[in-house]
Amino acid sequence: MSEVKKTTTENKAKEVATGAAATVASDIYGSGQKRGQGAGAGNRGPRRNDRRDDRPKDDMEQRILEIARVTRVMAGGKRMNFRACVAIGDKKGNVGVGLGKGADVTMAVNKAVNRAKKVMVNVPMVNETIPHAVVLKLGAAKLMLKPAKKGRGVIAGGVTRIILELAGVKNVTSKALGSNNKVNNARCTIEALRTLRRPEVKEVKKAKSEVKEIKK
Repeated sequence: MSEVKKTTTENKAKEVATGAAATVASDIYGSGQKRGQGAGAGNRGPRRNDRRDDRPKDDMEQRILEIARVTRVMAGGKRMNFRACVAIGDKKGNVGVGLGKGADVTMAVNKAVNRAKKVMVNVPMVNETIPHAVVLKLGAAKLMLKPAKKGRGVIAGGVTRIILELAGVKNVTSKALGSNNKVNNARCTIEALRTLRRPEVKEVKKAKSEVKEIKK
């Protein structure tokens, strides 16, 4: 009888020890269901990241030209807003400038970017420079652009330099002759790039071959 009692007591002690160990393990590591949920969540994480990586990325680069704080007088006082002038471009000939207003800077920049995407300009280039010289006057702003030799670089200042770099023009000479207002100069630069004409490619070789055939 004593041996049977000892065996029963030992079995009970083992059960208690096993239950205590299981309780401590569940408190520390969590139950199997929670671990499964955690593993599932961990598996869902990379899938979301993969979906984000598969999304098409916008290759447009944006630069903020000016941020100004503007106020409007209302019946109850003054209402303060922000105005942002942003230039975007892909450095492959496409560039645009937009103006946006909002209650905060982020909203104003987003509006300006959306506006700039709608008024993009394609800049014709020859040997990494503009095809011909142009002088344009828009309001109080006046701008002069001239082509430059390879290796000369972008000789410009202010917003004109930023817009030309975003357009991908690597060699050009410019001079702002009118206003110092950034918004007016940016608009004048865009209009000057819009007026550039594409060079006509003449088929000289065919003409020479036709002349030779006539002589024969």
